[in-house]
Amino acid sequence: MGKIGFLFSGQGSQYIGMGKDLIEKYKSSKDVFDEADEALEMDLTKMVTEGNQDELNLTENTQPAVLTTSMAALKAAEEKGLKPDVVAGLSLGEYTALVAAGALAFAAAVKLVKKRGRYMQDAVPEGKGTMAAIIGLDEEKVQEAVDEAKRYGIVECANFNCPGQIVIGGEIEAVEKASQFAKEKGAKLVAPLKVSAPFHTSMLRPAADKLAEELKSIKFEDLNIPLVSNVFAEYIENKDHIKDILKNQVMKPVQWEKSIQRMVNDGVDTFVEIGPGKTLSGFIKKIGKKEKVKRRIINIEDVKSLEKAVETLSPKANVTIESINRLTAKKKGKIGDKAC
Repeated sequence: MGKIGFLFSGQGSQYIGMGKDLIEKYKSSKDVFDEADEALEMDLTKMVTEGNQDELNLTENTQPAVLTTSMAALKAAEEKGLKPDVVAGLSLGEYTALVAAGALAFAAAVKLVKKRGRYMQDAVPEGKGTMAAIIGLDEEKVQEAVDEAKRYGIVECANFNCPGQIVIGGEIEAVEKASQFAKEKGAKLVAPLKVSAPFHTSMLRPAADKLAEELKSIKFEDLNIPLVSNVFAEYIENKDHIKDILKNQVMKPVQWEKSIQRMVNDGVDTFVEIGPGKTLSGFIKKIGKKEKVKRRIINIEDVKSLEKAVETLSPKANVTIESINRLTAKKKGKIGDKAC
């Protein structure tokens, strides 16, 4: 059997009620929420479990909420004996990965991401920036569309999520023009995103600079689990590099597809998405579809999915990826999912 990679959710996966049944069943999960409430000096638990969706969707609330829920799910998984060989997280999820790898204390992380969220939220005036997902167009063509639109303003590739899904961001007119050019080049769909700022673009430099100031007082430890950073799609080799990585992460593109490929090249064939939603699982399926390989993908966000994960990963239930691929090959090559 190959290696197991734990993946942690990013912003956009949040919903009211996430983590609630984990809190009720597992003391370790409740302890995580209690620690977050104390660190933030607010009732994050109530906001997440029974609050208002609009309030939860504010970036400065979303980020600590998703981090806390993901850590609560991780602690419950650890209680059940589940452990990763390598970890990674999408944007915000990289902070969860750092905590999971022992490099960053949870209390410090949850306070840090709340500030990160506020800085990102305030970096660009409302009505000036936007983002859009380009579906069904390869990277070269998307970059061409972006380059052609630069004469209208700032526009850049922001997220390389999976084959056929690249997110662009920047000033509104330039993003709209790039979207138009992408359609003309054959994009199947261009979907504007409901976000408060063009994340992971150079327009977020003010947020990155403020975050860098906050990071000066944060202490990082050596990682005890290998972690692939989605800024460079490489392992973090030295804890002294983490602060620069986190600063760059705010204003540089997310290299998620390359990060997953890095893990696959090192023998990861089972991916466990931990935290709210199944967005990352969809990306993994699409990456596997391109390679004509079906990987084992598991989601842990509540008690039911945790129990299923434990059953799936138990020695008695283990099925090799080679066996899965042989079975899949018999089904006329229909591998993966229809969309990211």
